[in-house]
Amino acid sequence: MSESLPQQKYQVRFDVGLAGFRALAGDADVIILADALPAIGDPAPATPLDGHRVIVADLGNPAHVAQWVLARQTEKADRFSVAVIAVGERRRDGSPRPAVEDFLLAGEVIDELSRLGIDHCSPEAAAPSAGFLGLRRALRHLVSASETAVALGAAGRGDDVRAATDLARPRVATDAAPHPAAIVPVREFRFPA
Repeated sequence: MSESLPQQKYQVRFDVGLAGFRALAGDADVIILADALPAIGDPAPATPLDGHRVIVADLGNPAHVAQWVLARQTEKADRFSVAVIAVGERRRDGSPRPAVEDFLLAGEVIDELSRLGIDHCSPEAAAPSAGFLGLRRALRHLVSASETAVALGAAGRGDDVRAATDLARPRVATDAAPHPAAIVPVREFRFPA
């Protein structure tokens, strides 16, 4: 495996934060940014995403994101490589901090991809998926009790947390295919970490 293209032999890959984005973006057909809660502090400068196809997952759209990826793979008529990035947060000193809510969201996205047959996952991608599967019944609680959510609440932004966690609905099995939500690629993103 090349140091410049980690996880390249796998279809679904995973990493964290801006550094993870930079590590995986070069060889991915799409980058999915898993961002469950708003950033705590002042917004960071926007990172231009030119040359990359990037979409954002939130707590309400993992199934739609996976359907969008499957449709793009069908259009390509070949294997479609996916990099899932847990956006993360910043500590008070400005250093990056993995955010459990983004890790669980990334795991849900990876699980949804696997359910659709996009399941050749790196070990790095398998871990958040397993974490999500083991904790999915507690997802809303874990997100609302996370370090990020507590900090947002202390800053008077509890409504932001409630709005985000209201999107996290338990998955209901159905024979009818859900109507896919519009997934729009983004041109820039403000990574907190």
